[in-house]
Amino acid sequence: MSELIMERPVHSADYRARRFQNWIIIGFMYSLFYMSRYNFSAIAPTLQGIFGWTKSDLGIFETLLPLVYGLSVVINGPIADKIGGRRAFLIGAVGVVLMNGLFGFSHLLVQSPAVWNGKELVAPAVIGSGLTKGTVVWGLATIWAINGYFQSFGALSIVKINAQWFHIRERGTFAAIFGILIRFGLILAFSCTPLIVKYFAWHWAFWIPAIFVVLLFVLTLFFVRDTPSEAGYANFDTGDGLGKLENNEKILFKDVIKKVFGSKIMWMIAVGSMMIGFVRRSVVDAWWPVYYKETHQILGTDLPYQLTAWGIAIFGIIGGFVLGIMSDRVYKGRRAPVIVYGFIGMVIVLILFYFSDSMGFGPLASAILLACLSFFVNGAHGMIGGAATMDFGGRKAAATAVGLIDGMQYLAGAFVGMAVAYITTNWGWQAWKIWPIPFAIVGAIVMSRLWNATPKGRSGH
Repeated sequence: MSELIMERPVHSADYRARRFQNWIIIGFMYSLFYMSRYNFSAIAPTLQGIFGWTKSDLGIFETLLPLVYGLSVVINGPIADKIGGRRAFLIGAVGVVLMNGLFGFSHLLVQSPAVWNGKELVAPAVIGSGLTKGTVVWGLATIWAINGYFQSFGALSIVKINAQWFHIRERGTFAAIFGILIRFGLILAFSCTPLIVKYFAWHWAFWIPAIFVVLLFVLTLFFVRDTPSEAGYANFDTGDGLGKLENNEKILFKDVIKKVFGSKIMWMIAVGSMMIGFVRRSVVDAWWPVYYKETHQILGTDLPYQLTAWGIAIFGIIGGFVLGIMSDRVYKGRRAPVIVYGFIGMVIVLILFYFSDSMGFGPLASAILLACLSFFVNGAHGMIGGAATMDFGGRKAAATAVGLIDGMQYLAGAFVGMAVAYITTNWGWQAWKIWPIPFAIVGAIVMSRLWNATPKGRSGH
């Protein structure tokens, strides 16, 4: 592919300012989607203590939400491509607000919390309305799974919108910013929600994120536009092989499906995304608060926990920028090489994490290694979820592409939910650290097959 094809476009200052306005609003909305999805994982030890849940009970939640999310992004991708990212985002926001609000009201069911003696349950929670513990677990897990359905519109929408506004040579850097939004949302979830629980009742950890989503709903409704032309600018060829999007151009469902599901490259990227999902959902994004509680007796407001939450976020952001800029500048728009480096880094860090606890280095070493793992996991995830999906799906099929890619990652996460509960219950937390390693190795091998792959497109306004 010639350098002319991959040339970066030059935008006017006015265009860049309007794109930033669009981007910052949907970016914060996406961060709040993360906060209103991972708030459960962040305060899982608190909920476990109040309701008297086992790790297997927590595993139900960590299975159902990613399962529903993973199926939903595949199903809803073509819908978002058809109705547009802005409208899809608004639909998702309504559902997220309702489900978080409803989950918070479950505090009314608890007449008295469970009583524990260390890790041993002394007395179960007293539940009102004649409900049993099992009924409450499955009822709340169902609410949380429905939240997963509406959450699925977030990634679809943000990629769909930005595929119209960013050229292919700008998307690696965009993916880095995409990673910042993910990390910011996880800071809000893992760092802030334990503080909310400390100073307010636990149900506010669900209600406060919902309130902020309402605010961003209003801003998205009035200030976000799907394409440059809807904001008064000319559409341009974004270099993904589709040419310039015309204002009256219709997006045919069959063309979208063929573009994504008929592509061998897209399926290989999807497998790579699934392998990231095994590592990400096993360690970085879900179970480490429970690990800290059971291994180091550390809770969400303790300093090592907060250092971990911020370290995971900051190193994830740095990883996104390093891998994103490398893919744009060093590899001229190729994403696979840096994703391979990400997988190799995951393997190395997980091995070091295993030996860290076996040698008694303590929670500070765990915090450092979890942060390093986030560098590689989220750098690679940003490349797959934020850049490769736009590149190979193109503007017309960006949402469907991210649906396939993100869906495969969360379907892997659905398997992880019960698997981690079983592994940690029967084999301990050391096994938790090493079991994702084979998946990272498979991911590196698969993505190495796409080392030189780029979409066939042109550049220019």
